[in-house]
Amino acid sequence: MIDVLAAEWLKLRSVRSTAWTLATAAAFLVLCGFWSWLAARYWDGLAPERRATAQAAPAVQPLVLALPICAAVLGALTFTSEYATGMIRTSLAAVPRRGPLFAAKAVVVGAVTLVTALVCLAAAVAAGRMIVGDRPIPAFDAEFSQHVPYVLALGATAMVIALVACGLGAAVRSTAGTITGVVVLLAVLPPLAALLPSPWGERIASVLPLSLPDQIAAAPGFSGDPGVLSRPWAVVLLAAYTLIALGAGAFSFARRDS
Repeated sequence: MIDVLAAEWLKLRSVRSTAWTLATAAAFLVLCGFWSWLAARYWDGLAPERRATAQAAPAVQPLVLALPICAAVLGALTFTSEYATGMIRTSLAAVPRRGPLFAAKAVVVGAVTLVTALVCLAAAVAAGRMIVGDRPIPAFDAEFSQHVPYVLALGATAMVIALVACGLGAAVRSTAGTITGVVVLLAVLPPLAALLPSPWGERIASVLPLSLPDQIAAAPGFSGDPGVLSRPWAVVLLAAYTLIALGAGAFSFARRDS
């Protein structure tokens, strides 16, 4: 199994799509610094009475928007790129047992996504605190330890999205179809849920992946309603997304011809 993991790690880091996806995440890390600078400039221009009620999105906000899409692309290409090029036949010739091959792909893409997300998010928080300085801006003035639960929740969610895309890619074998399916889950269903009457809109929105980090660990300075789920149920639902998608992908991968 170690050899299979090493081979999948070699394949993942050697393709250009991985480099471009990680470079995109790094570019949004730069935007996090720019966002922190804008927040500091905005705060400096406020009158003292307005500062008491001022709100700002946290330093990681650009990454909150970008990481799920980057994770979806990385997870989708884990399988679909090999089907598109025919490389899957070589992989199956080298590792005829499909279970270990599927598991190795999922472990590698999940680990890479999690580590990348955590590093980028932690760097964004640190840069935001350094840029803002001693300004008491909500979501920026909290101690670094107060950001840790939210950073971990965002990183875990990015990993889950990558694994969902990995499982879906193994099932549908189409890059466009896989990314479209994940984007619908991430970007189309939330605004549609908002159009539904209360309380159904809130309930449906709360079970969608991008709503789960705030229900697991809300961002420091967050003053809104995180959702209807308790923290344990939000964690369970995040795990359920992973198990269902990987289960469907593994079943499809094992049952269908290459």
